[in-house]
Parts: sequence; C-alpha cells; structure tokens
Amino acid sequence: MKKFSVKDRLSSFKFAISGFRKLIKHEHNARVHLAITLLTITIGIIFHINIYEWSLIIFAIGIVFIAELLNTAIERLADFVEPEWNSKIGDIKDYAAAAVMTSALVAAAIGTIIFLPKIIQLF
Repeated sequence: MKKFSVKDRLSSFKFAISGFRKLIKHEHNARVHLAITLLTITIGIIFHINIYEWSLIIFAIGIVFIAELLNTAIERLADFVEPEWNSKIGDIKDYAAAAVMTSALVAAAIGTIIFLPKIIQLF
C-alpha cells in the first residue's frame, strides 16, 4: 500500500478540475447550468438572500452539477462499452438523463420559493 502523501492528494484535484473543465467545454447542458448558476448567484446578491437561502441555493447548484457529471460519465462509459445502439444502454442513459432533469426541476423549485416572493415585493 502506498504511503499517504499530501502532495499526491493535492495533485488529485487536478483531475477533478480537468473533469469539470471538460464538462463545461463539451456539454451544452452544462454550459446552460453554468449560466443559470451565475444568474442565480447574481440575483441572490442583488436580493441579499440570507444564509439559509444561500445554503439551499448552493446545495441545489451542487446537486445539478453532480447529476450532470454522473450523467456524462455514464453516457461516455456506455458509448465506450457499446458503441452500437442498444436498447438496454438507451434505458440506462434515459435514467441518467432523468436524474439531471429531476435535479434541475428541484433546483428551479428552490429558486422559485426563494426568489418569487422577493420579485413580487418589487411590484
């Protein structure tokens, strides 16, 4: 077993950052999620949302990106294992895509619960 190394642990972050960069570069939906994330953060700053609201927003953003990363990993692995169309692989990809959609809908609901009352107060 290899001895624990702080240097090795820190260098492992390079792989994670590389994965996130690849996600943003190659996945259109990830760029949409990023744009919505930046918009949500901007609106949160404008409305001075409280620490609890920030916690929910950050959690929702994280869940959406986690789902998108896992969906992309599953799709890439499935395409590598079975390059030809396969109905079982198609089902697996559909489930992974549904996870992303579910996370995005939950995030949208959280955003609506937090921001809609604040927007209504403006009028």
